[in-house]
Amino acid sequence: MRRTRLLRTLLAIPALTLALTAMRPVGPAPDTAAATDTAAAPVRIMPLGDSITGSPGCWRAVLWNKLQSTGYTSVDFVGTLGPQGCGVPYDGDNEGHGGFLATAVAQQNQLPGWLSATHPDIVVMHFGTNDVWSNIAPDRILAAYSTLVDQMRQSNPNMKVLVAQILPMNPGSCPECAARVTALNAQIPGWAAAKSTSRSPVIAVDQWSGFSTATDTYDGVHPNASGDDKIAARWYPALTKLLTPGLTDRAAGAHT
Repeated sequence: MRRTRLLRTLLAIPALTLALTAMRPVGPAPDTAAATDTAAAPVRIMPLGDSITGSPGCWRAVLWNKLQSTGYTSVDFVGTLGPQGCGVPYDGDNEGHGGFLATAVAQQNQLPGWLSATHPDIVVMHFGTNDVWSNIAPDRILAAYSTLVDQMRQSNPNMKVLVAQILPMNPGSCPECAARVTALNAQIPGWAAAKSTSRSPVIAVDQWSGFSTATDTYDGVHPNASGDDKIAARWYPALTKLLTPGLTDRAAGAHT
């Protein structure tokens, strides 16, 4: 009797082993650490420019909160400068340097250091107001833009760049500035199209038309609250085309 039971037990072992093998998952074990790293890496967005972007640049607060309220929650505004008020909670990191010229930043090679400190995937750039005020020709400003984009791509070959047709200007101390802005903005879309690539698109965003220096600025140059709302409203659709609601990784602009 004992021999019969032992024989039955031995015969059952291969069948049990086969059943257990069939229950095992097929393929490599998931990389839990990698999944955690991916989930922790939102899309990094650098607002870049002069005092219209910083000082305090409250359109960034409007834009940030609109992104959050509409499901674009996995984004991180980045920059070496911090928030400067605006009265509402928001991610205030930025690269908006008051008084700076795009041509000087390009000539002095300042951008690479900011990029290496923050590693953006997308740059949102409103730059050139001080260049226009300084009567620098559009061709020189666009050449500086090209240098900046080249430096962005050296930092991240997959960089996405949104470039503003800059706000209109009508300061009392520069009656010629309005026409100079018009001349620069007329060339930005063509420059952007020529500079753009499938891997690293450069997209012109119209921040110019429909913006009133009389009602949307407090000094003919810098936006007031209604101006901030208009600026954020123009950036929002262009930016969200590069994002996915609730995105948990940086697929929209993966940094390599």
